[in-house]
Amino acid sequence: MQRSFARIDPKRRTILDHKKRQFAAPTWRDQEYKHRLNFYTIPPTAEITLEEFEEWAIARLKVLSEIEACSFRNRSAEETASYMKPILEKHLPLQSNSSRSTQLDAQRKKDHYSHFILRLAFSATEDLRHRFVRLETALFRLRWNEDDARERRDFVDSLDMGGEWEKVTEEEKKLLADELKAATPWGARKGEEEGWFKVDWEKVPDLVEHRKVLLKRGKAYVPMREQSSLLLAEFSRRLGDAMELTSRALPRIDEDDRLSPILSHLSTSFTAPETTYSDDSALDGFTTPTAASVDALSQHFPLCMQHLHRTLRQNSHLKHFGRLQYTLFLKGIGLNLEECLIFWRRSFKLITDEKFNKEYRYNVRHAYGDVGGDANRRGKGYTPYSCQKLTTEPLPGPGQTHGCPYRTFAPDNLISLLQQTGVDDRQTLNEVRDDVKRQRYHIACNRVFEHKHRNEIKKVKEDGTWNGAQLDTILHPNEYFKRSFLLGHLGEENGNALRDEMRG
Repeated sequence: MQRSFARIDPKRRTILDHKKRQFAAPTWRDQEYKHRLNFYTIPPTAEITLEEFEEWAIARLKVLSEIEACSFRNRSAEETASYMKPILEKHLPLQSNSSRSTQLDAQRKKDHYSHFILRLAFSATEDLRHRFVRLETALFRLRWNEDDARERRDFVDSLDMGGEWEKVTEEEKKLLADELKAATPWGARKGEEEGWFKVDWEKVPDLVEHRKVLLKRGKAYVPMREQSSLLLAEFSRRLGDAMELTSRALPRIDEDDRLSPILSHLSTSFTAPETTYSDDSALDGFTTPTAASVDALSQHFPLCMQHLHRTLRQNSHLKHFGRLQYTLFLKGIGLNLEECLIFWRRSFKLITDEKFNKEYRYNVRHAYGDVGGDANRRGKGYTPYSCQKLTTEPLPGPGQTHGCPYRTFAPDNLISLLQQTGVDDRQTLNEVRDDVKRQRYHIACNRVFEHKHRNEIKKVKEDGTWNGAQLDTILHPNEYFKRSFLLGHLGEENGNALRDEMRG
């Protein structure tokens, strides 16, 4: 008897082995998306490709980063909604049932999966979890405000609130009619049409603070028109609890060498979102940069490249990492290899041709993919550095000038440098100082861009030639240059055609 009791049934062992169970076939795969809004209570289990895994997550990260940028710039709710509308349509569209679009399921699947992917990426630390919950709640608020009343009601009715929400009956409404009317300045008639919920008052502290609910026997009577506050609080609470559970499961996920690098990259991108370099950042068809025109074009450079250019002009030299960063930037704005070699040879005017050809020429050709192997085998060379790379790489050493000045300069030196470039508005400088203190380097750079081009930005907004997606947060030095150049040449020939190309 003892032997048979101690003996482990092989079949039973298979069932209990968590390493095998986690790869077992799921009991259900595809989820039916009846509503545009989602509380994300059920994880997805259907298969997607690694490319979809990363692309969908990056798209959502872009949206969340723009929402955070709006809060950093103190935009109002109305300004944020207007600013985010084209960005959401571009990166994470989510149409309502009334649109009768054939893309509803595909859009909602992308939204569903991208949420859970980022949930994995941002569960590692308390700071990341807090930021993710805050930004996801803000995204939910934007979508809630866009929905019509019927779809909101259908979504709320579909939620399992576990008895936490109690619908006020007609009898109770009649009994409390006078008190309900007194509790709502807009009158009870509207409330009777829309209905009321009854919840513990601790769940709606903001409504209690602004006296928008009736308090009675520990319960808050919430009119339907104020249910967004209740929903947002519940959404935030549930997501926070889910993030805590997800953080405990991360050690198992880290064992998957396919997903770990992607998740690590995504969490890093939450500081300054990664953006891939596009050939569209060059100005083909509008201007062809040459070695001789770089000085004139430098007025449109971001601060990082302006600093490199000024140092080069002052010292007739840059150290290796500064040369590489600047070379790739010049390559990105459309300077071809031959012109780039001419530019560097003229800039290094204190050395001989022999020394230049021996010590510097090869590195420029290698950056363009003209020589070398591995990353350069396709002849494309390396891509220009993004803001994320410049703000996450090791800090420069003595005598080095590469990187992002908003990160590497002392605050007083940074302000002095900005003043030298023409930024003299006290409020802008104070806001930049605060951004740098909070390590929001890319926001500081965008703030300077918007100050320098405030008149041009106002013009393209008023005449409708650029939409919100074309004025979103800049995340790449080459995009900074292109946008600055175009805004500075709005009235020139071919300008409209190029803006049309950008809009497409």
